[in-house]
Amino acid sequence: MEITLESDLVLLRPIQESDAEELWANTAGDDQLWNWVWTAEPIPRSLEDIRSVIKAMKVRDAQGIRNTFAVVLKSSGQVIGSTSYIDRDEVKKSLEIGSTFYAAFARRTAVNTHCKYLLLTHAFEVLRYQRVLIKADSTNTTSIAAITRIGAKLEGLIKHEKQRRDGSWRDAVYFSVIESDWLETKAHLTKLLVTKAHDLKSSNNLNY
Repeated sequence: MEITLESDLVLLRPIQESDAEELWANTAGDDQLWNWVWTAEPIPRSLEDIRSVIKAMKVRDAQGIRNTFAVVLKSSGQVIGSTSYIDRDEVKKSLEIGSTFYAAFARRTAVNTHCKYLLLTHAFEVLRYQRVLIKADSTNTTSIAAITRIGAKLEGLIKHEKQRRDGSWRDAVYFSVIESDWLETKAHLTKLLVTKAHDLKSSNNLNY
């Protein structure tokens, strides 16, 4: 099931191998980023490595339990990152939003808020899911702050949730949005978007 979502700022569409060049141009050598995402694969050190990771993601997408999106900045048409629906479960009506990353210039801007608004709205209002999980390594304070900011509710800490690339075991902080909380969370996200859109008019940046 292919999904395309868009706001006035970003377009989320299925990732393609042809996106590798722009992803590499915008994230090359950024170990601060790659330490946290696509951890089942080696850290990309070349354009070919990025292509290989995208191919691996496309295989998982074809299995029907994942959707890997390219995040396109509409003003420039650039692919500036990626995000995913993971472990879609039609029986439990649940999924995870994860494997999210952006180019350095798009972090701490409106991009993440727009992406989460689109993904959550689609999950609850189109797919009719009951629970969306968002999790982060317990040492990744930036991601934890970003998840908290969008209004997801803290569920708890899962010890030794999975191994990191270096063989150590990570503890994961679990957050969720459930269907009965969605309207409250949606109102919070909408307020963030409206407030930042006002700021944009005077600052001409991505921070809305």
